[in-house]
Amino acid sequence: KFSKIEGVQMRSKVEQLKEQFEKDLDKEKNIKQEINRIKKLYKEFPKEKIKVLEGLINEAAFIKISLEELRENLLKNGFTEVFEQGEQRFNRERPEVKIYTTFIQRYSNVMKQLIDLLPVEVKKEEADELLEFLNRNKIKK
Repeated sequence: KFSKIEGVQMRSKVEQLKEQFEKDLDKEKNIKQEINRIKKLYKEFPKEKIKVLEGLINEAAFIKISLEELRENLLKNGFTEVFEQGEQRFNRERPEVKIYTTFIQRYSNVMKQLIDLLPVEVKKEEADELLEFLNRNKIKK
């Protein structure tokens, strides 16, 4: 038998897990939508070439959705946090900033590889969209 406090704590934990599960489902859905969006660009490619591109496409979709989440987190929670060690207290860069910076570089590289394989008429449109995404997701510190 649980005390009232333990029961409340358990309910709270269950609610947190449910919320995280729903968030993960949304992320998976968004990643699949992005994969489908990118795959449409290659609809004229032979199936065997698309199989080779799937790794890059999946990576690009995952990174893009992750970047959007990280950006939201950084805008909400800021770039720095107070760090305490003993009696010392100072601001330090949050780990999410480094992850964001790494992911934005990786996304740019993966998308460049994918764009370079596109036919010329589609290449410019997709390159413009990439630049717009990168510029839109620049975060001023």
